[in-house]
Amino acid sequence: MSAIEAEKRAAAEAAAALVDNGMLVGLGTGSTVAYLLPALAERRLDVRCIATSPQTEEAARAIGLPLEPFDSVDRLDLTIDGADQVDPSGWLVKGGGAAHTREKVVAAASDRFVVIVSSDKLVEAIAPPVPLELLPFGIPATLRALAFAQLRDVPPSPDGGVIADYLGPVEDPAELADRLAAIPGVVEHGLFAPLLVSDILVAREGSVERIEP
Repeated sequence: MSAIEAEKRAAAEAAAALVDNGMLVGLGTGSTVAYLLPALAERRLDVRCIATSPQTEEAARAIGLPLEPFDSVDRLDLTIDGADQVDPSGWLVKGGGAAHTREKVVAAASDRFVVIVSSDKLVEAIAPPVPLELLPFGIPATLRALAFAQLRDVPPSPDGGVIADYLGPVEDPAELADRLAAIPGVVEHGLFAPLLVSDILVAREGSVERIEP
């Protein structure tokens, strides 16, 4: 196992230790969450889980984690997910796996949103690409309004959205988040604000550091 993979596993195991009996837990998507699922299953807790993607749902079911549909609940105790970038102020970029819309909805519905990352995900400043999910209707017009965007050659999201990436400058994540959200046709973007994040667990050189945005 590479050093980065070891860090991913360490961060995931630290987050799994935060889960208590009786919790309703949101399960994110991605390579770091892949280590979370077995770590959580090994604890054999009485929990209920909500998956943010078909990939996570399939992997969780395969190891016996109890899942239920998100339309059966309106809040979660805890959601654990990874990130593609984390800047010093706590802004995140998510969506490398094209699940950022569902991930953001689940995170926003959670009392606590914990982000787990390896040390290579820490950045001095947010940089492109920023993932996007777009409404299929009027794609050329939406791309024109975005100016700096490119469709990604991947299947649609589970909800039928078209996946793209914003490739323009990111001078101020908050300003860009507002601008992207205001463009008709943009279903969701991959910028997650620090206010959404409760804790960031960063694994580095054999230890896990907790950062509070």
